[in-house]
Amino acid sequence: MTALDTTPATTAATPAGPHAVTRAWRALRSSRTALVGLAVVAVHILVALLAPLLTSYDPIAGDASQALLGPSPQHWAGTDQYGRDVLARVLYGGRYALGVSVAATLVTVALGTVVGCAAALRGGWFDDLLGRVLDAILSVPSILALLVVVTALGTGPAVIVLAIAVVYVPQVVRVVRGAALAVVPMDYVTAARARGESTWAILRREVLPNITDVVCVEFAMRASWVVLLISSLSFLGFGADPPTPDWGLMVAENRTAITVVPMASLAPIIALATLVVGLNLAADGLAKAWGVDRIREGS
Repeated sequence: MTALDTTPATTAATPAGPHAVTRAWRALRSSRTALVGLAVVAVHILVALLAPLLTSYDPIAGDASQALLGPSPQHWAGTDQYGRDVLARVLYGGRYALGVSVAATLVTVALGTVVGCAAALRGGWFDDLLGRVLDAILSVPSILALLVVVTALGTGPAVIVLAIAVVYVPQVVRVVRGAALAVVPMDYVTAARARGESTWAILRREVLPNITDVVCVEFAMRASWVVLLISSLSFLGFGADPPTPDWGLMVAENRTAITVVPMASLAPIIALATLVVGLNLAADGLAKAWGVDRIREGS
């Protein structure tokens, strides 16, 4: 793993312009791909919120006499080995997937953005030291770092958020730092420094408004990876605890009976795949609309 790249990002910096929400809306209107992706994500959010209205079955309680049933008018996607309605678990599973993923992505991108901007603004020994620390962290395989954190601290949403932050914050720092390096030499940043403004004030007023597009694209991109990573942890037994309705856990529980009740495994896989595709389409559409050069790194 090499040291941090000191070449500024290719995204051109411009003085703080329209509000971030206005810029995002303009980008969305100009990108059909982003609109399609966000529509898919919006459907997932709506279904997760309306889960109690869409099904009358308890996603946790089961009936052993109803185990391993195929699709029927009573159970549209069948039942699992514990007699729980598969569709109900998929619908409620969206709540867990979206809730934990959004929390983890927010924490990761927020920390990475602040640290990346601070490194670009401060420079000098702080930037060099940060580069060496990030190189050391990134040299550790992501899955190994995740398993170490989860094994040491146990399972649960808070631990998963922390584990994902450990893995992805260094990558976000590299991307945001590169974008901030293109803004730091600008006259308005120099003027702010001459006025004696603090590093935090310059970051908030001058730097962040000019890298909003990069941060938004980074959020959408990381969110898709985080959703997949959380489900992978649950599949391996390090994520959600049974009987939590979680897509990765559902696949793990029902994979041995896939030839008997395939929908018990396929339904959560389809739900996971559509959410990840929607997030990726949103990220790609926004990146093209804003002209952001995204740095793809291994998840």
